[in-house]
Amino acid sequence: MISIIVAIAQNGTIGDKNSLLWHIKEDMRLFRTTTSGHAVIMGRKTFESLGSKPLPKRKNIVITRSEREFEGAYAAHSLEEAIAMAEGDEEIFIIGGAQIYREALSVADRMYITRVERDYEGDTLFPEIDYTQWRLISEQRYERGEEYEWPFSFLIYERA
Repeated sequence: MISIIVAIAQNGTIGDKNSLLWHIKEDMRLFRTTTSGHAVIMGRKTFESLGSKPLPKRKNIVITRSEREFEGAYAAHSLEEAIAMAEGDEEIFIIGGAQIYREALSVADRMYITRVERDYEGDTLFPEIDYTQWRLISEQRYERGEEYEWPFSFLIYERA
């Protein structure tokens, strides 16, 4: 199964200058527990935004156009190659960025979306989702987080 996991502001923004715009402890916890023990696929810029360090307890696969190597992570030159490298994992997670998400939308079976119910200004947007191709299977809404003062929801969609 191929899954996308992402946090999206209500205006579609997912980041700015290669970093997150919000810090929601609950979202970070969900990300960690959901992806732990699985392969995570990301673009080079996303890997660099993590401090060029692999996420622990996960098989990290970085998609790059160059012949570069990444300490603690595998390098792939396409989404297809990255997915092939993760073969055998019951659930493979696509964790960004925007270009990788755009490519993955057509092959993903599931989406874990944290919907941040606030607009944020940023230079990176999540691609347009055709929700007619998806069905909502789970929704948890929070009026606020432990330290985050705005509402957000955890949504899980499966391909219809």
